[in-house]
Amino acid sequence: MSALRTASLQCPYCWERIEVVVDCSLEEQEYIEDCSVCCRPIVISAITADGEVVNVEGRSEDD
Repeated sequence: MSALRTASLQCPYCWERIEVVVDCSLEEQEYIEDCSVCCRPIVISAITADGEVVNVEGRSEDD
């Protein structure tokens, strides 16, 4: 069973919905990933529990 799950969030720059991959073996994580639409860096915060994504949010580096 893979600990990787996909989640959807809205880019804080171009407002497009994008898919990101979350490692559910970690309960809390924060990392930077470029938007697949506008290529700007998004700070992604994710919370997982029992192998599932509970919450995922993206914000600009300026926030």
